[in-house]
Amino acid sequence: MKIPENLFYTEDHEWVKVEGNHAVVGITDFAQKELGDIVYVEVETVGEKLEKGEVFGTVEAVKTVSDLFLPINGTIKELNDALDQNPELINNDPYGKGWMVKLEIEDDLDKSGLLNYESYKALIGA
Repeated sequence: MKIPENLFYTEDHEWVKVEGNHAVVGITDFAQKELGDIVYVEVETVGEKLEKGEVFGTVEAVKTVSDLFLPINGTIKELNDALDQNPELINNDPYGKGWMVKLEIEDDLDKSGLLNYESYKALIGA
């Protein structure tokens, strides 16, 4: 199971890569394996400013639908349009081509509640 060391994680199994005042968000390898084959991603929050912990979309797998929670405060600027035609990118490359949204961090980055590599690894028992 892949767990990149350069990302932050949440207990809800989202990952976030911070790049200056922007961030990229997706779900972890652990999450996509638990969900199974992903068939649809819905994000209707592009352009909205959301608080950490708010639902920014949903991911639908063959057996279930799960909410996606924003790991940090910010404004959703972009949705990964490739997921419309190829939602399986999340299963195949969750930390690369399977990213979900890009956001702008408008306030100071609040890292409380975010897990580093070691903490996330311990959470999932890897």
